[in-house]
Amino acid sequence: MRRPSTTRARGWFSRSRRRLPLLLVLPLVVGMLGGAGPVAGDELSDAVARQKALSRQIAAQKSKVAQINRLQARVQGEISATKNTLKGINADLAAVRKNIDGMVLQIEEVKAVYTSLVAELARLDGELARLRAEEAVKKAELAERKAILAERIRVAYATDRTSLLELILTAETFTDALAEVSYNLDIAEQDREIAELIRKDAETLVAIQGMMLETRKATDVLRVETAAQKKELDARLVELKEARETLEELENQTQIALAEQKAAYDLLAQNERALRSAIGKSTVAKKNLGSQIAKLIDQQKQRGNIPSQYNGAFEWPMKGSISGEFGCSSYPYYGPGNGCAHFHNGIDIVAPYGTAVKAAGDGTIVYIGWNYADGYDPAWIVVVAHSSNLQTWYAHMQPRYPNGIRAGTSVKTGDVIGYEGNTGNSSGAHLHWMVMLNGNYTNPRLFL
Repeated sequence: MRRPSTTRARGWFSRSRRRLPLLLVLPLVVGMLGGAGPVAGDELSDAVARQKALSRQIAAQKSKVAQINRLQARVQGEISATKNTLKGINADLAAVRKNIDGMVLQIEEVKAVYTSLVAELARLDGELARLRAEEAVKKAELAERKAILAERIRVAYATDRTSLLELILTAETFTDALAEVSYNLDIAEQDREIAELIRKDAETLVAIQGMMLETRKATDVLRVETAAQKKELDARLVELKEARETLEELENQTQIALAEQKAAYDLLAQNERALRSAIGKSTVAKKNLGSQIAKLIDQQKQRGNIPSQYNGAFEWPMKGSISGEFGCSSYPYYGPGNGCAHFHNGIDIVAPYGTAVKAAGDGTIVYIGWNYADGYDPAWIVVVAHSSNLQTWYAHMQPRYPNGIRAGTSVKTGDVIGYEGNTGNSSGAHLHWMVMLNGNYTNPRLFL
């Protein structure tokens, strides 16, 4: 760039150093207020990109919060259902154990999402601290550039306002005039660049402050949410622990009853030949007893005491621990059935000796007395017919007639029909409850 002649340039420089033509200042100020947008890849573009990324991260964070809320609600519902089952009558402990094992896995899933939320909170805290530091730096840069530009404008107007036209007219030669105008334009371009930097700095600062505000809000919300989720998670862990303890207590009670039964069956199994003979005789005797019961039911039906169909569901006849479920069994005393070498045709319920046994549904007592199908050591049983094809059997009870009930007595659901005992081939006080449908023993749980 050419400069004015030495003599003229010196005189001019002493003046131009103190002032800037109004003609050049006006577009400079306008440039500060408006002007072109930022160049791609600069700080402002970077800040805008980061703002968009932050918005995406916050949206993902909200999605995680919604996810953990769904998981918490599902776990809470299943734990509540499990606790109610354990408080209820005669829970299927194997099924409850399976449910609890499943809930442990679900809680681990909740923990994983919660841990990711805690990590996200820490990341947001770090991002907020970084943004605060970045804001301070950007404020300092903006203040410095504003001060530089303000000083340049102040110098331009602090002295006399020699116009650009005057500079041109007083130039010694046309070449000097061009040089002076060009030099003034160079100075104006530098100020425009400073103004453009100030504009970009101001916009960048606004973007940073916007990110700070959004990050602070997201951090505050997430901090509250993680605290609430921690409280919920701790509550679920306590409830799960209580459910486990209740289950283990019931399982222990069941194991004690099973151990007693096993000891009794082991004694029988010591003489395998005698055991096979006893099973064979018992099977034949039970068939004979079944035929006898069928005749009694037919008699009661003809008298109009038994309906052809039963409408309704059953209730548990007694509350206690389940020591034996319906189905295939490993106990050698049980006879074959339903494709099993040893088949348990009912459910064993263990409770304190003498616990009242109640009718599982409305019906008519068709038999009450000794079950001689058991051989030399019969059990006391009660058989209730609910319809011509549906009966409930209650075995091993105490040999007495509660409330004066007899064969032919009509009973309602919940009426006491006997008391838990230990009669017959029993290894301990319990109730053996059976349901017979169309001449076949059926799982009682299907009717509850």
